[in-house]
Amino acid sequence: MRLRLPVVAVATLALVTPAVPATAGPPAPSPLAFGTCPDDLSEPFPLLTCATLQVPVDYRQPSGATVPLLITKQAAKDPSKRLGALFVNPGGPGGSGTIAAGILAAPDETGFTPLQPAVLDAYDVIGFDPRGVRHSAAISCAEPTYFPTPQPDPDAAANRDTMWKLWDGYADRCGDKVGALLPHLGTDNVARDMDRIRAALGEQKLNYLGFSYGTYLGAVYTELFPQRVGRMILDGNVDPTPPDVFYQAAMAQSVAFQKRLGTYLAWVAKYDAVFHLGTTVRAVRANWDKTLADFRTKPHGAVGGHELISTAAAVLTSEVAWVDFSQVLSAYVVNGDDTGLVEFATPSTSPRAEEFTASFSAVTCVDSKWPAGKARYERDAARLAKFSQFAWDNMWITGSACRNWPVPNHTPIKITGRGLPGILMFNTIGDPATPYAGALKLHKVLRSSVLVTERDSGKHCVFANDRADVNTWANDIGTKYLLTGELPQHDVSIPGHALPVPTPSALKKASEKSPVAAGRWHTS
Repeated sequence: MRLRLPVVAVATLALVTPAVPATAGPPAPSPLAFGTCPDDLSEPFPLLTCATLQVPVDYRQPSGATVPLLITKQAAKDPSKRLGALFVNPGGPGGSGTIAAGILAAPDETGFTPLQPAVLDAYDVIGFDPRGVRHSAAISCAEPTYFPTPQPDPDAAANRDTMWKLWDGYADRCGDKVGALLPHLGTDNVARDMDRIRAALGEQKLNYLGFSYGTYLGAVYTELFPQRVGRMILDGNVDPTPPDVFYQAAMAQSVAFQKRLGTYLAWVAKYDAVFHLGTTVRAVRANWDKTLADFRTKPHGAVGGHELISTAAAVLTSEVAWVDFSQVLSAYVVNGDDTGLVEFATPSTSPRAEEFTASFSAVTCVDSKWPAGKARYERDAARLAKFSQFAWDNMWITGSACRNWPVPNHTPIKITGRGLPGILMFNTIGDPATPYAGALKLHKVLRSSVLVTERDSGKHCVFANDRADVNTWANDIGTKYLLTGELPQHDVSIPGHALPVPTPSALKKASEKSPVAAGRWHTS
């Protein structure tokens, strides 16, 4: 993701780990030697080359233990036009930057690339898997089947003690399995790693493209290394100002997802002739509410209320799966056929899915302060649930492990925005995963930034989308900035990209492929 931030949580540990001064660190790293990538990268992205860099586990002990980071590079296609290296981060936390770099630079079947050709001519596109993610010493806290399927639905009060026990147990397992690396997986250390990669590449400045959680990583980098910031694009922005940043983000998301659901329901009503779910928002909402109630009352295979509402949230982050999801929802409502909906919403039990949960938890639990106990958490969730179907699920699943996290949280990095060059920000007005109010907060802190708002849109992230939902206005603004450093003279708004039209060919294409969750690189 662009990832939906599945931010949830409760409680905190009272102790804090002091922030490491930006000046601390080991000697300059040796230059990177790029060669063949692992098969899961080289096969889909043959233009990528890979290198490994050892970085300190603990930057307060620069000569101590190290952790390996995998770095990918797609070299600038026209060396005569080369401007430097462009780092990318897809969000999460827990998203794979190596995969993101490949996707951003790889042509689809028509030759379209999310990053425009002029950018690929001028920049080495650099991806890296953050510490604890995928090829960079991936962490795991439990077997993939640790959580039952379906999971207990936290909307039901009777399930909450079970949920607390599950996530407390998960946190304990993280402490047992991850060990000495666990206290050092926060964003502050990922930012330090990113600067080590920059130095190993021989780059004087860090040019950066960060999506979703990647905007928070970028903001932390600007505070630790302001003198190293080059051209930076932040898209789908996290508000970094609260000390309990991810807890506050969860509450904001709960409201924003419910609002975004209304947009989706209106779109479905517009195409009642296709989906037969109602000609008004009220009618479509009634069918959706009944479906959700059905799955909450009696799960269908591996899919209960939690799995269905989580899938809906993923679908709402992008319109790419609206046709698919509406078709399987229609089959259930109209014909009583749950086959497609169950297939669509059945969660992955692969080790990679659990590794994402582990890395997501490891970062958010140490990055952010949390409420002091269950009562505050449950009170806030109950208040939000009065007007949001997403409240309990969004604030509970994954981050509730933080209540019992086995290592203390770090002192949050306060973002001041001092001494920075011009930064380009993008956000849609109705983004449910990183709500617009958060973008305004970050924009205010980063005083050198210009904010581009995609109006009449609720997609998560704006720039360098794939061909299905590209915004040419955004791409032109971002590309000009990356190539020349020129920002718009003031904050601007641009038209929203077109919503999908369920034409016969689109319906045929959707029916021929396996159901997919929305989101760019993977979803939580």
